Amino acid sequence: MAETALPQDSAPQSPAFESPVVQSYPASRAGDLTLSDESAVTKWLVRAGTDGPTADLLGAPFGASRVAPDGALVLGSRPGEWIVLGTASEVAAAVAGLDGLDEQEFCSALDWTHGRAMFRVTGSSAARMLEKVCGLDWSDHMTPDGAVVSASAALVTCDIARHDRDGVRSYLIFCDRSFGQYLFAALIDAGNEFGLSVAAASAS
Repeated sequence: MAETALPQDSAPQSPAFESPVVQSYPASRAGDLTLSDESAVTKWLVRAGTDGPTADLLGAPFGASRVAPDGALVLGSRPGEWIVLGTASEVAAAVAGLDGLDEQEFCSALDWTHGRAMFRVTGSSAARMLEKVCGLDWSDHMTPDGAVVSASAALVTCDIARHDRDGVRSYLIFCDRSFGQYLFAALIDAGNEFGLSVAAASAS
């Protein structure tokens, strides 16, 4: 049985998104390292069996990611757990097949957009910045482009995905919304020595 509430044109409108980052920061471009608040991007959490039709449909194994045909990014965040993100239409297309699996296995799909903060760090110094707040090895051989990990960053439990942009190292960092402001400030503090600039927020 599938327990889903898939995005539909006829569904009631969600409340207006409010960023977990409530403090204002100057949007400068001093260096090549940038931090942006992308919490407004549509995010869904899908849970199901580790080896079944849902896993086959989403196609991202644990610890890895893939871009779905319609453009959503699918992250294999934990065994039997996926984060699907992108525009509302991209995410809807990526999870549209879940309803057809209800006779094969139980799965759940929940809109996580309002409940999770998401930040992006991009630049050649991004790995060195993360090393200051997280004890994982961010070298290419341990966490290549497409890798997905769960780790503590600045003492906050996070999901972190490497998702390079045009060949430039870039990471998506997810945490519970309630820690968003604290983590954003901690990342700024970690990046200041590398010439970090804070970019304008991105919307879904």
